[in-house]
Amino acid sequence: MPLILCFIGILCLVLLIVWCKLDTFISFIVVSIGLGLACGLNVTQIGGAIQKGIGGILGSLVIILGFGAMLGRLVADSGAAQQIMESLIKISGKRYIRWAMALAGLVVGIPLFYNAGFVVVMPLIVAAGASTGIPLVSVGMPMLSALSVAHGFLPPHPSPATISQQLHADMGKTLLYGLVAAVPSIALAGPVFSRFLKKYKSTPDPALLSVQKKQKDELPGLGVSLITALLPLVLLTATTVMDAAGTKPGTLKTVIAFIGEPNIAMLLSVLVAIYTLGLRRGQKMTQVMKACEDAIKGVAPILLVIAGSGVFVEVMRQGGITDNIASLLKNATVSPLILGWGLAALIRVCVGSATVAGLTTAGIVLPLLAQHPGVPPELMVLAIGAGSLFCSHVNDGGFWLFKNYFNLTVRETFLTWSVMETIVSVVGLLAVLLLNLIL
Repeated sequence: MPLILCFIGILCLVLLIVWCKLDTFISFIVVSIGLGLACGLNVTQIGGAIQKGIGGILGSLVIILGFGAMLGRLVADSGAAQQIMESLIKISGKRYIRWAMALAGLVVGIPLFYNAGFVVVMPLIVAAGASTGIPLVSVGMPMLSALSVAHGFLPPHPSPATISQQLHADMGKTLLYGLVAAVPSIALAGPVFSRFLKKYKSTPDPALLSVQKKQKDELPGLGVSLITALLPLVLLTATTVMDAAGTKPGTLKTVIAFIGEPNIAMLLSVLVAIYTLGLRRGQKMTQVMKACEDAIKGVAPILLVIAGSGVFVEVMRQGGITDNIASLLKNATVSPLILGWGLAALIRVCVGSATVAGLTTAGIVLPLLAQHPGVPPELMVLAIGAGSLFCSHVNDGGFWLFKNYFNLTVRETFLTWSVMETIVSVVGLLAVLLLNLIL
């Protein structure tokens, strides 16, 4: 019965979001209350679950996601993202332009959240297409595939960061393993797949290219841009790399462990960006802080969605649903990684939002990790992340973002964007399964 209630809850969530067009956060709360009543919880218990669910999931994420949004805004506004992309494209030449676009997309995709990254890179994709003569869809797909992979696989992006917290995964290891899984996913969905897209002609509406390219003398240096954009990656993985190298306990290890703690790492990254991309370039502190304030406003809706998922997971736990799922799947012969990917993919197809798909799945598969201690939680984060990117279609905002910016038909968007997202998802799962065999 608890498992049936779980499926009914997910179905109601899908109907409220997709059919009723109700706000995602409100939908999570409504479904959680109904699920709690169906599980026999009283009003006091449900109220407590709401508070505990929101506090438990946001308590460890507000700093990471807030600082992540600030860093992304500073990287974009300063022109650091433009400098990185233009430099890599210039170095590669026309022959390797697609690979350069993919690498540039991954580098700028680490600090930039997806929607912001999409808007920032579009003028540069148009410029790359004009300078090389390669159709825009073909030259832009590698960069957009890299942005998508970063969105689904790599902390400090909201979904992988939150799932890491829910599954008690090490964020540094998740980031390292995610980079390994990202390489084949981006390669096949980007540079390789994009070579088959030359027939799709695109003429973007100039009105949509709201981000203006900066002049060369306005851009920060390439070295400063790379160091600032990649600093979270370096700090978050420092402790993991040090442990893998067998570094003995001591002052150095203690210091690195301190700066590699996710909250501290993101704080240091933002402070460095404030100086290198703001104050050092002549901006006043009030200007830099205004950009950071605007970034927080942009991430607020994502935080509400995450809070709602935390309530849903807590109600399932207090209602005994998670324990019931664990007992039912205890002897399942299918890899829990495949189960996590499949469930995330199913919810993704139904709801459209990769974030909602990932966060909902994490709460359901959490008991599986206790039943399969040999499965690293970091790989489960990546499996769910890969599943949450599966088959983007008309109920996904990213689908329409791509269609409108590239001025394609719905059919053409299915044959380009939707196929790319599916390749990323499937190859990502295969990479995770291979990593599981190696680890």
